[in-house]
Amino acid sequence: MMNPAKQTIGVCYYPEHWPESRWEEDARLMVAAGITHVRIGEFAWSKLEPNPGAYNFDWLDKSFDVLHRHGLKVVLGTPTATPPKWLVDRMPDMLAVDENGQIRGFGSRRHYCFSHEEYRKECARITTEFAERYGKHPALIAWQTDNEYGCHDTVLSYSDAALKGFRNWLAQKYQSPDAMNRAWGNIFWSMEYRSFDEVELPNLTVTEPNPAHVMDFRRYSSDQVKSFNKLQTDIIRKHSNAPIGHNFMGSYTDFDHYAVSEDLDIATWDSYPIGFLDRDSSDDENKARYLGVGDPDLQAFHHDLYRACGEVRNGAVDGRWWVMEQQPGPVNWAPYNPAPYPGAVELWAWEAFAAGAELVSYFRWRQPSFAQEQMHEALLLPNGEFNEGYHVCEKISKMLKQMDSKAQVVRADVALVFDYESQWAWEIQPQGKDFSYIELVMRYYRALRRQGINVDVIPPTKEAVTGRKLIIMPGMFNVSEDFAAALESSKAVILAGPRSGSKDENFQIVQDLPPGALRKLINIKITRVESRPPHSPVLLQDDLAFEGWREFVVPEAGVSASMQSEDGHDAIFENDRMIYLAGRPNAPLADYIVTAALDKAGVAATRLHRDIRVRDNNNVRYIFNYGPETIDCSELIGDAQLVFGAASLAPRSVTAYKL
Repeated sequence: MMNPAKQTIGVCYYPEHWPESRWEEDARLMVAAGITHVRIGEFAWSKLEPNPGAYNFDWLDKSFDVLHRHGLKVVLGTPTATPPKWLVDRMPDMLAVDENGQIRGFGSRRHYCFSHEEYRKECARITTEFAERYGKHPALIAWQTDNEYGCHDTVLSYSDAALKGFRNWLAQKYQSPDAMNRAWGNIFWSMEYRSFDEVELPNLTVTEPNPAHVMDFRRYSSDQVKSFNKLQTDIIRKHSNAPIGHNFMGSYTDFDHYAVSEDLDIATWDSYPIGFLDRDSSDDENKARYLGVGDPDLQAFHHDLYRACGEVRNGAVDGRWWVMEQQPGPVNWAPYNPAPYPGAVELWAWEAFAAGAELVSYFRWRQPSFAQEQMHEALLLPNGEFNEGYHVCEKISKMLKQMDSKAQVVRADVALVFDYESQWAWEIQPQGKDFSYIELVMRYYRALRRQGINVDVIPPTKEAVTGRKLIIMPGMFNVSEDFAAALESSKAVILAGPRSGSKDENFQIVQDLPPGALRKLINIKITRVESRPPHSPVLLQDDLAFEGWREFVVPEAGVSASMQSEDGHDAIFENDRMIYLAGRPNAPLADYIVTAALDKAGVAATRLHRDIRVRDNNNVRYIFNYGPETIDCSELIGDAQLVFGAASLAPRSVTAYKL
C-alpha cells in the first residue's frame, strides 16, 4: 500500500426507512460522531423501481445530496440481493431450490439462483442504471456489489437453471463424457454417463452421491458466484473509477472468496463476534467466559483471511480491506443474543484497525421498529435517541484523529494456509462425524495467537508463501505439484497434517499414497487413517492427545519419528525442513507442535495469558484483554511509550504502545 489510508469509522444507513425530513439531522449527527463513510442502497430495489422500467431515483438522489452536503462519503450497494415481487412473478424459475427440492420463495431476501441467466440480465440492467447515474457523483467513495453472497445458504441451488449450467460447465471442463467418467470413477456402482445431458445434480440420491460429482458441483456453484459478481464489476468499471468491494461473511465457505476477490478492489466483511460465539462454538466453558465479547480468535481470523482476499487483485502485496458491518449491540439472528460487555464494542474496532482495516462501519445507524431486524440494535434507538454504540463511535473517531492512524501491516513471517476446496472436501467426505476443516485450521490459528504471533492467513499460491519463515497447512485436500514446488523453493519450515495431500484434484486417493506431492518435502507414507468418537481420544503424553482423527505413518529415509501414543504409534514426523503431525490435535497438542515449529523456524514467541492477544500494525503494538479480570501486562510493554491505555488492562480493554 504505497499511500496507506487513514483509518476511520462508517455506518450503514437506510434513508428509505425514515422520513425525508429526518435525513439532514441524521447526517449532522453522523458527522458529530466522527463518521465519514455511509453505505446505502443495497436493499432498495422495490423503492427504486416500483414497477417494471418505472424508476424512482429522486429519493436516492436527495440522499446523496444530503450526505454530500455534510461532507460524508457514500458507499453505494447494488440492490440485487432483494429483487422485487413483480420481477419474481415475471420469472418464478429465478428462485433457488434447496437440496430437498423445495423452492426458496419470496418474502425475505436473497431469493434468486446464481445460475439464472434472465435474472442476471435484470441485474445487469439495474447495475447499469446505478453506474451511469452515480458513477461520477462527488460523494461516491466506493461500491458494494449485492450483499453477503450466499447468506442463508443460497450458493448451492438445485434448480433447473443450475442443472443446465452445471451440464454446460462439465462439458467445458471435461470435453467428453468418457473423460468425466474416468475422473469421477463412475465405473463404481455402474454410474457411467453416455452424455453430459444425463448428468443430474447431486441431491435426492438414495445414499451419498459420488464425492467427485459433489466436488465439481461445489466448484461450479462457486464459479457462478464469481461470474455473477464479475458481471456487476465489469459494468461499474465502465462508468466509475471508484473502487469496488463486497461484504463477505464470517464462518462462511460455500464459495471461493479468493476467486471472487480477483474482481474486487476492496475485500470487506461483516463482523458479529457475539452472534458467532453462540452459533459457531461448541465449547460451553469458552462461550460462558466470553459471552459478551466473543471468541478472542474468531473475529481476528476473519480479519486476516479477508486481508488476504484484499491482496488478491493485481497481485497486491498488501491489499485493502474493511469491516463493512460491525456489531454495535445485541443482534437478532443468533440462538441467543446477549448484549456486549462494557468495552467490547471498542475492543472489536481496535482489533480490526490493528489488523490493517481502513474502515470499521457499524450496522446500523438506527434500529428499525418494523420487519425482520427490529430486534437488531443500532447506533440510535428506534425513536432516534443515542444508543451506546453512538458514543463508542465518538470516542474511537477522536482517538483515530489524535493518532493519525494509518492502515498498514507488515508482511508476517508466519503464514497459515486456508483453502476453500479443502473445506468442501471434508464436508463432502468427513469420514468422522465431527471432522471440520475450519475448526482444524482454527486450532492452529488459536495456538499461534496464544504465542503472541502475527500471522497472515493465505491462499495456496506461490506468491503467498514467498518470503515466509514458517508455513502451516493443516488438512489441505489436494496439494498440487506446483504448490509443493513453491513450498520447497520458499525455504520456509513447513508444518502440515493431518489429511494434507491425501486426495488428487478428482477426489481420488493419490496414487503414491498420502501425503501425495508433499512426499517431496518429507519422505513418509500414510497407510491407514481412523476417525474416533469424542469419548475415545488417542492419548500421547501428559495432556497431549489426538481428537477424532489419527493417521498411521510409515517414515522412510531421512525422517525421524517421535512421541508415541499409548498404543505404540508415532505421532510426529520430522526432517530438517518439515514437520508432519499425524492427527487432529487437542488444544495442548496444538500449542506444543506450534511452539516446536516456531522454534525450528527461528521465530520468537511469547506465551500469553489465556485472555490476552497482541497484534502489530506497523510500529504500534496493540494488546487486547478479552477476559473478565484485570491483567498486568507491564512485562510485555517494558519501558515502551504508550499510545493509549495502561499497562494494567481492565476487562475487555485495549492498550497500544510504540514498538
